[in-house]
Amino acid sequence: MSTHKVLVIDDSKVIRMRVRDMLPPNTFEVIEAKDGLEGYNLIRSENPNLIMLDFLLPKMSGWEVYQELQKEYQLKTIPLVVMSGRKEEVMEKIPEPFDYFAFVEKPFDQKQLVDAIREAMAKAKKHPRSVEFASTNNVGTAASSSSDTAAEIQTLNAKIAQMQDEINSLKKQLSQLIVFIKQRIK
Repeated sequence: MSTHKVLVIDDSKVIRMRVRDMLPPNTFEVIEAKDGLEGYNLIRSENPNLIMLDFLLPKMSGWEVYQELQKEYQLKTIPLVVMSGRKEEVMEKIPEPFDYFAFVEKPFDQKQLVDAIREAMAKAKKHPRSVEFASTNNVGTAASSSSDTAAEIQTLNAKIAQMQDEINSLKKQLSQLIVFIKQRIK
């Protein structure tokens, strides 16, 4: 009997079947979703142990699913492997290094898949404990209040760092665009 639920969210049946075939038999229960909306609903109802998420999806993009996962501590700590044949599109939204999820570029082989799953499991443990998670567990002591504040500061610092990375990426893109426009004007 399988002990781990893996949710594979990809609009390609071939990729979903390929992931299923690459995982060790009788170890994983593989659940499949063909679009982002179906996948997000399955995340909430099935509580998977691992999510394999295509970035370009119909109905709800992988980026939108990722953003929804980041809103709740219980969801964002599920190990996540983002899959895409176009890494540059992923990096436009989420610049490297990918701190909380693993990335595997399509097409991938079994070793790359297994490595990505291991990496995702390690990275999922890095998520800072969030303030809303502590409050949902009815933690109200003074000691937890100071740890909540520390966790909130850590979360805000991580967001600031991510925003700074995004700003730097946008600056780089803007300078490339200016160079391109100047070349066209000549």
